[in-house]
Amino acid sequence: MKKLHYSWVVLAVTFIAIIVAGIIRSSSGIFIDPFETEFGWDRPSISFAFAVGLVLYGFSGPFMAAFVDIFGLKKMMLYSMSILIVGLGLTFVMTSKWQLILIWGVMLGIGSGLFLTVLSTQVANRWFVKRRGLALGILTAATATGQLILLPVLASIVDNYSWRAAIGLIFVLAIAMIFLISIFMKSWPKDVGITPYGNESLIIEEPPIVVNRNPFKVAIASLLEGLRVKEFWLLAGSFFICGLSTSGLIGTHFISYCVSFGIPLVTAAAMLSFMGVFDLIGTTISGWLSDRFDNRWLLFWYYLLRGISLVFLPFALAQGSYTWLVIFSIFYGLDWIATVPPTVGLARQTFGIQKSAMMYGWITAAHQVGAGVAAFSGGVIYKVFGSYMWAFLLAGGFCLLGSLFVILIKKQPSASV
Repeated sequence: MKKLHYSWVVLAVTFIAIIVAGIIRSSSGIFIDPFETEFGWDRPSISFAFAVGLVLYGFSGPFMAAFVDIFGLKKMMLYSMSILIVGLGLTFVMTSKWQLILIWGVMLGIGSGLFLTVLSTQVANRWFVKRRGLALGILTAATATGQLILLPVLASIVDNYSWRAAIGLIFVLAIAMIFLISIFMKSWPKDVGITPYGNESLIIEEPPIVVNRNPFKVAIASLLEGLRVKEFWLLAGSFFICGLSTSGLIGTHFISYCVSFGIPLVTAAAMLSFMGVFDLIGTTISGWLSDRFDNRWLLFWYYLLRGISLVFLPFALAQGSYTWLVIFSIFYGLDWIATVPPTVGLARQTFGIQKSAMMYGWITAAHQVGAGVAAFSGGVIYKVFGSYMWAFLLAGGFCLLGSLFVILIKKQPSASV
């Protein structure tokens, strides 16, 4: 029997780590109402804390990529997961809004930055030659898989016990993840004496040696390089819209939006989880497609269809029909993070494989600025209008604009991939 290539072991460990970090970030929507009830904080204040976390995890991405080059992939995964553990532990004793901002904004934002931005690209680039797009699609889908498995469970725990019990569950999972990373994770194929998956040569390439590099200078230098390239602006602009229309709006406010129409918390969380099922399918297929088709046209259709679905949601909820809500969850779920593999593919085509992780980190920073804008403005719109309807309609309109951005990207020769 053919021996399993260790690249797939690394993929599995990374997949689980992203699930844990992803559920920490995506669970924020479950805690809006409990935090309002227990602490008396208003929704814009809570939304602001979550928005800070979304923005910080995005902006930490390029620096995380530089730190990985200097300290190693495994060490940075351990450091980042430790920050998440400390932040979750401090959540049990917080009493003030500034503490919510510090913990869920700063600590959990920075702690999740590596896992939810550049980690997928780093692992796919280092460990795979063949099936690189598929590997990236699988890892990208891990965030949604966390929702699929745990959001309804966490919502049920909040409903039947308390929000602290729900935090306790993900706290234990994060601790378990430390042991998995310590035992099984490796930074390079060379560490286990092999070549990347699909590398037919038997020559084990030495990882690049990084000596006395300042990670902040490296990250800023890559940003300045990107700002001089039109494709960088178009990718960053479209990804800003991606973040605005996914983790910022749906991830933060979808559950509360459903609850405002009388849908039970657990049912709303189950719908978000249901999206995760189809996002896992859609993103994996998107990775496969990105290896075979023009990534620009993939993104065009992803943004166009997402915009249509977001405009449709307020009318689906107004009908009070679970059938329409399920249809939205399927349609939107297939498209949620499907944008990532072709976006990474275009970054790789434009900047080359060595620079693509860093450039994608900055593009992801734009994604998270969009997410932060939507997370905060969604709470403000709800307070002003007593409804999220305008937030979702505006997000749908932005997605239609994003579909035009990606078509303006110059097609690169296939040999440059």
